[in-house]
Formats: sequence, C-alpha cells, structure tokens
Amino acid sequence: MQERNLALELVRVTEAASIACARSMGQGNPTRSDQLAVNAMRAAFDALHISGTVVIGEGERDEAPMLFIGEEVGRWADGDRKMDIALDPLEGTNLCAYGRPGALSVIAMAPHGCFLNAPDIYMNKVAAGPDSRGIIDITVGPQENLRRLAQARGLEVEDLTAIVLDRPRHEEIIAEIRSVGARIRLIEDGDVDAAIATCKPDSGIDILFGIGGAPEGVLAAAAMQCMGGDIQGQLMFYKDEERKRARKIMGDDADIEAVLTRDDLAHGDILFAATGVTAGGMLEGVRFFADGCRTHSLVMRSKSGTVRTIEAVHNFEQKPHYTSEGFHQKMKSVGK
Repeated sequence: MQERNLALELVRVTEAASIACARSMGQGNPTRSDQLAVNAMRAAFDALHISGTVVIGEGERDEAPMLFIGEEVGRWADGDRKMDIALDPLEGTNLCAYGRPGALSVIAMAPHGCFLNAPDIYMNKVAAGPDSRGIIDITVGPQENLRRLAQARGLEVEDLTAIVLDRPRHEEIIAEIRSVGARIRLIEDGDVDAAIATCKPDSGIDILFGIGGAPEGVLAAAAMQCMGGDIQGQLMFYKDEERKRARKIMGDDADIEAVLTRDDLAHGDILFAATGVTAGGMLEGVRFFADGCRTHSLVMRSKSGTVRTIEAVHNFEQKPHYTSEGFHQKMKSVGK
C-alpha cells in the first residue's frame, strides 16, 4: 500500500477509538473510557496493511488498560510493511471521563528504530512552532526561552502565551513565566494536543513548558516532525526504580540524563493521525446524531510536510460496528 493511502488508513484507527470512548464522556469512569478506546483501536488495527509493533504504549504508570509495548498489530500479511507504532488510544483519559475539552486518540507510525524507546516515566519538555528551531533550549529555563522566542518573532514577551499543565510540580515554572510578564494558559491534561497547538498560528499558543509523560513526549515529537516545530525533553527521575526501568528499556549504554532533541525522540518518515474525542482548541470532538456521527482529525506525514484536516461523517447503517450494540459484538468476535 502506498504511504499516502496508509496515512489515510491510519486515521480510521484513531476514528474508531474516538467514537468508542466518546460514548463514555462525562460518565466519571476513566478506566472504562480508556478501555473502550483500547478495545476499538485493537480491533481497527486488524484491517491495517502493516506488520506493526507497539514501541510506545499507554498506561503502565497508572495501571490503565493498554496496548502493551511489544504487542503486534495490523494484518501481518505477506508484503505488509514492518512499522513501529507509538500510540495513546485516549490522550486525556480524565478529560473524556469528566466531560472536559481536549481529549484525543493519537497514533504515530514509522519504520523500525525511528522512535525513542521511552520508559513510562516523567519527562520535562519545552516545545514551540517552526520559527523556534535552534532557539529553544530546555537547559536555560522558561524566562530565557520566552525572551529568545519574543526576539525571534519581533514581539514583546508580554505578547506570548505559554501553555502549562496545571500541576503542583509546575509552581516554579509558572512563577518564572509570570515574572517576565508572559501570559499563561493552564490545562488539566493533554500535552500532546498542547504541543501541536504551538505549531498552529491561530491557536493562540506560542510555547509549551512542563513535566508530563515521556511516551507523550515521543508522540509530540512525531507531530512536531510533521509540522516543522521543535521540542526538547529530559527524563525526570524521582525514584531509583525509575532509573532502573529507563536503563532496562533504553539500554545500559544510553545516557538517560541527556537532553533529548526532536530527532532523538522521533525521526524518519513518520505518519501521524489524531482524532478529537472531546472538543478542544485543535480538534472538534465526536458529535453523535440519529444514524451516525461526525469526527474531526489531523493526518500528517513528515516526509512531505502535508497536514490534512479531515471531517468525516460515519453512517452507522453502513458501519454497524460503530453502534453501541455492534461495537460490543465486534469486540466479542475478536476475543477482546
């Protein structure tokens, strides 16, 4: 299958996961929301013309249901391309479960060896749009990064907006941003969506700071490769067990303290797809109507730099497995 067709097939997988978990929006059960997304994504992968291996899965840290690292997905038929998969069936589990904006279903795919084997621990990150290449530097802190970005854009620091996860661990970062007069948008979850927003001129977001999941850092880097933005990360260790886990996954010779560039996190010919679950700043959420639903997705490829926005209408009469009853029947048929 040609790569451009494979990219469009990939979005069908994120659409399936988004439609499944969107039915749980606001029901207050994060585990169920995540499980619905995982199950639907697994089933949708079965039709994809790849021999895929999950190298970045989701859920190890919070014991959520997961598509686990090492799991094989796709048809695995003769002639299917061997691909590595980085994914988060529901990025922003709590956002979906509690009816808040910004939940996504996300997949990045590339040939073997193009994604960092990131342990499921925390990572400090800074990310910004295409004009930040060679400017942002995670080692100099928020104040200097904001000054550099403002100078590059011919703006005042006060004109910039930083996006930060609203967490107690970010009190110092938030104080630094405020000290130079930049604006802040605090979010509850979803730093992949936030990183993508820095590459969209009409998003109102200029730069991302803060500590989030390392797997999400790889997914964000895959998106930045497609959109021309930049990201740097550095693994954060709070326990000795986390260092042991990092060395086990990344190798004994890996410098687990190193500053990781965009190319360290993700490189090569990357295909990326994301579908909105709940309406956010970048994507609309799933909208249900009598006999179907509407989804809103991004599909991107790093090789061509193409960024497609796809609004799809799904007819449940022609896709009965997308109905609640049909979905559960399909899950039973594939043994999930």
